[in-house]
Amino acid sequence: MADKTFLDWPFFEEKHRRFAAEIGAWAEATLAPLIDHHDVDASCRKIVAALGEGGFLDAAAPTEEGDRHDVRTLCIARETLGYQSGLADFAFAMQGLGSGPVVVAGSAEQKAKWLPGVAAGTAIPAFALSEPDAGSDVAAMSTTATPDGNDHVRLDGCKTWISNGGIADWYVVFARSGEAPGARGLSAYIVEAGTPGFEIAERIDVIAPHPLATLSFEGCRVPVANRIGNGGDGFKVAMSTLDIFRSTVGAAALGFARRALDEGVNRARERSMFGAPLADLQLTQAGLADMATGVDAAALLIYRSAWTKDNGAPRVTREASMAKMFATETAQQVIDRAVQIFGGLGVKSGVKVEELYREIRALRIYEGATEVQKIVIARELLKAAEVKADGAAAR
Repeated sequence: MADKTFLDWPFFEEKHRRFAAEIGAWAEATLAPLIDHHDVDASCRKIVAALGEGGFLDAAAPTEEGDRHDVRTLCIARETLGYQSGLADFAFAMQGLGSGPVVVAGSAEQKAKWLPGVAAGTAIPAFALSEPDAGSDVAAMSTTATPDGNDHVRLDGCKTWISNGGIADWYVVFARSGEAPGARGLSAYIVEAGTPGFEIAERIDVIAPHPLATLSFEGCRVPVANRIGNGGDGFKVAMSTLDIFRSTVGAAALGFARRALDEGVNRARERSMFGAPLADLQLTQAGLADMATGVDAAALLIYRSAWTKDNGAPRVTREASMAKMFATETAQQVIDRAVQIFGGLGVKSGVKVEELYREIRALRIYEGATEVQKIVIARELLKAAEVKADGAAAR
């Protein structure tokens, strides 16, 4: 059982503690029979349907007009699901990230049309931003959206590393619409699976299997009514969505790290070495202390960022980047230490810490690699210093 004492921190309200108890009990009782790592497409569909039936996807895709994401709730969900299963965390997260642009910038009509199915678990969305030569550098995007008549645009280009690619019912696709140079000339469009000119070009296999694909667009006609926000709003829509969900990536890593810590503690208590439990060795105790401290430090950064966003901050770029960077890097270290405690058994297929070792690696890359987060944090610090200096000079 994962440590839940952090819920007594002042970041949380009673509704968060209640949600944590509900989703924790549900995950323990429900998830295991739904997951088959040899058929991740079917597993994700089953998990999404079950999350919808359980009422947990309302947190990922708020459907009531005026509602917004409660980032602390999203983080609790991802941490809890990540503790049990990386695939379950993925399925939940993508319901939120895929539909996030509609939640943050969609019209009332778009929200009414696209969000109820996501919240019910009967529709699966996807967030199609990355390209072969435009991952962290969104401004390098080359997929185009060209006017085609009065009420359609034509999409041409390629997207890759798209989570839920191949199983999604609809995709939010970002393309260069040309209102201005660079990032200011991008727009976001909802594209339904099966639209002529849109194909799944390749399914991508990775070390921790989940639905992932390269998408191809060739003369794909999409109604202008499917554009999210105004023309040229695409970068703002993407960054606003990632600003919400970047902290939750750290929360998923935190769930992995908590599980690795628990597995490591249990293994150290049970495994004998030199006639005594491994836990009696001071080197083991030092490792466990480092793991536990890293877990708590990551949790503080994650829930500081989530609390700040929930309390009205328009952007939490610095806080979210710190949380994502530190939590994912720390989780990698905690999980690696757990594998070491397990010894040879730690790299045996089917052992939980071996699964966690594969699951954590991608989190240090997606939604902004660690190196990119460092650049973002430094830029925010320098920007704040410049504003402060300008203010002092004006006085």
